[in-house]
Amino acid sequence: MSVSEFTTTQRSQMLAMARNAITAVLNAERPDLPSVDALPDWLKPIRACFVTLESHDRLRGCIGTLEPHRPLGQDIILNAVSAATRDYRFDPLQRGELIRVSLSVLSPLTPLSVSSEAELVAVLQPEVDGVVLEAGEHRATFLPVVWQSLSTPEAFISELKRKAGLPGDYWSDNVRIWRYHTDSFGEEGEMPVVETGTR
Repeated sequence: MSVSEFTTTQRSQMLAMARNAITAVLNAERPDLPSVDALPDWLKPIRACFVTLESHDRLRGCIGTLEPHRPLGQDIILNAVSAATRDYRFDPLQRGELIRVSLSVLSPLTPLSVSSEAELVAVLQPEVDGVVLEAGEHRATFLPVVWQSLSTPEAFISELKRKAGLPGDYWSDNVRIWRYHTDSFGEEGEMPVVETGTR
């Protein structure tokens, strides 16, 4: 297991930022999006991240960015709001729902030069590599955490192709692959995003 680049306190602060942003939007308030100057130095670098929400041990939303284009602190807040309200696979989060918030901060994408699926599965590192697959207009990614449910490279890549809207056995010369690693961490357990209050 790789050592995190972030301290325990920094991890807690990032998770709190994500949860506070979700709480604000569910209260019909505008989430506080700090300016670059207002961010601590370690949240100023242009980085990409994913915010994942789970409820009752099931996925409840996951939105992120692959190419870094804004400070990490802002990326966390905006992706948290999107995961709670704009993941097309799920209804928007409701007040009082129990969720666990997790973050995955991405390393830069590294292109993989492979000429076949057999060559690709041979170089993948299970439980370590996140993968982006692109073929024409089709594109999808799996975070490294997906290895927990798709433990073999063959299954991992087959399902990634399906996620991109391609047949599981698809391969052609126009397939492009990138890999990346993540620094991933999450809250201890599920908690309500917004207390619904008492009557």
